[in-house]
Amino acid sequence: MKYNDIKDLTVDELRKRQKSSREELFELKMKHSLGQVANPLQIRYVRKDIARIKTALQAKLAQ
Repeated sequence: MKYNDIKDLTVDELRKRQKSSREELFELKMKHSLGQVANPLQIRYVRKDIARIKTALQAKLAQ
């Protein structure tokens, strides 16, 4: 997910996407601890997506 894709979303959509990404990150971490994740780098990608969403959210709220 790129920042350009995220910056045009509304605040409500950003919050929903942030919540779903956090849930996905939690599930990935649990699966990783059990050794069930095929690609452990996916955790890193989800964390970076959450950071991008937070950045876009803060930019929207600052306006």
